[in-house]
Amino acid sequence: MLNGMHILIAGGDSRHIELIKKLTGADARVFLTGFEDLPSEFENASKVKIDDINLSIVDSIILPVSGIHEKGKVEASFSQNDVFITKEIISKTKNHCVLYSGISTPYLDDIVKSTNRSLVTIFDRDDVAILNSIPTAEGALKLAIEHTDVTIHGSNLLVLGFGRVGMTVARTFSSIGAKVKVCVRNAADAARITEMGLEPLFFDTLEKEVSANDICINTIPKQVLTSSIISKMPDHTLIIDLASKPGGTDFQFAQKQGIKALWALGLPGKVAPKTAGEIMANVLFDLLKEQKIQN
Repeated sequence: MLNGMHILIAGGDSRHIELIKKLTGADARVFLTGFEDLPSEFENASKVKIDDINLSIVDSIILPVSGIHEKGKVEASFSQNDVFITKEIISKTKNHCVLYSGISTPYLDDIVKSTNRSLVTIFDRDDVAILNSIPTAEGALKLAIEHTDVTIHGSNLLVLGFGRVGMTVARTFSSIGAKVKVCVRNAADAARITEMGLEPLFFDTLEKEVSANDICINTIPKQVLTSSIISKMPDHTLIIDLASKPGGTDFQFAQKQGIKALWALGLPGKVAPKTAGEIMANVLFDLLKEQKIQN
């Protein structure tokens, strides 16, 4: 249990509701900033402004999955006001205070370095990333259905990347009859794709291969869908970019070409917030228990 721990949840979205339930149910004392519009009330949790918290008792800070942006701004879906977590705020917490985030950002990296605090990025964990790939793939399927005028069954679909998300996306679309090709860089991935009954491609053939696809789904967080690649796509092609910032698509050029390109960030929190929240809550609960034991 987490009794005796003081945890600040700073900003977040619908996924954090499951986390709040989990932590308060384990007797942690939880402070919520950026949640004034959340209608629910929780025992052992207080909705507060950051200036009203005695930061010297805070053991842990849980940030939105997107981390901290420039000037300390964090995403807060349940607030009409901007929420900021700055170096000055972090420096007032306990010396052993641990920050938890989905991913890191340059601003967040600078904060933990200058304040000598610890940072745990849970989306770097295989268990979280693999489980989150399920609602991500389902969300991509939903977008594909909504933004095309043909069935997914029988469509020519190209997946870029074969990591934790790419593998689940390829399997999901193949299971409903899409003709799936997966573009990769190494022979081991190509062999696994073949074993799954799909068709592997290598990036040196990408420019040629995109001319025959209806849907292109990118999972690689660097620009792989360049202007030269996009210019070879049919006009009806739908691009769904699942990659984290900076994404992998030249969106401006796609728009100029009349090709619909969707940058679908944060799909788990949009299409299955309860499931995604439970995944996040279970992992953070275990990490916080470990932190309590160590301290």
